[in-house]
Amino acid sequence: MEDSRSARAALGVELARSAGEIARRWFDTSALAVEHKQDGSPVTQADREIEQHIRNAVSEHFPDDGFLGEEFDETIGTSQYRWIVDPIDGTKSFVHGVPLYANLIALQEDNDIVFGVINIPNADVLMHAERGKGCWKNGTQVHVSDRTELDGAYVMATWLEDWHPDVIVDLHAAGAVLRTWGDAYGYMMVACGQAEAIVDYTTQAYDLAPMPVIIEEAGGRFTTLDGARDFDGGNGIASNGTVHDSVLKIVNQG
Repeated sequence: MEDSRSARAALGVELARSAGEIARRWFDTSALAVEHKQDGSPVTQADREIEQHIRNAVSEHFPDDGFLGEEFDETIGTSQYRWIVDPIDGTKSFVHGVPLYANLIALQEDNDIVFGVINIPNADVLMHAERGKGCWKNGTQVHVSDRTELDGAYVMATWLEDWHPDVIVDLHAAGAVLRTWGDAYGYMMVACGQAEAIVDYTTQAYDLAPMPVIIEEAGGRFTTLDGARDFDGGNGIASNGTVHDSVLKIVNQG
């Protein structure tokens, strides 16, 4: 089973790199057309092309696996594996020429996320983790920070529209530094020790699927805002572990 998982993980890293190549071709070009879904979120040709590319490759190599992506209907598999993909995480950044968007790929085995990758092509950063094998950034193993107090801790947000004002006030009062270096980029920062926590109040499963294994293999902690170890609960928080409960106490008051 482990060999089968590792073969899928190797494919996942390869597909993240090729997804990044597609994204770069579209990034910051006048040819990029932006549409809007029913929920108002943007979608582009790049989103669809990347997801279809990954779907085709998974279907070719592992035809029995399930597949959940942002842009097309879910494929139900017959194996114990399911791929979960966000072709471009941070599409709003992507369409506005901000190079902090990412390609996200996760592998679920039964009920556990066992592999995840965050590829940030325009920053030349690829981070991946496989269960039991550590978290790696551009080939170097990384770890979360060892800060134990909120004073001086960097806390990331993807956006602040759904944050209660009192949460922001109380984080500042505790000495935390709040920044909107969010989406997958913020999770990457937590995993490699450049920030202590990131909080997302509004998410979909494909936004967070790689994060449990990436954060945990880096030595940190990932939960929903009610403390459950769950990537599809509609929200999430990742931290270095030592500040996790302190951040949860503040962000849950709203």
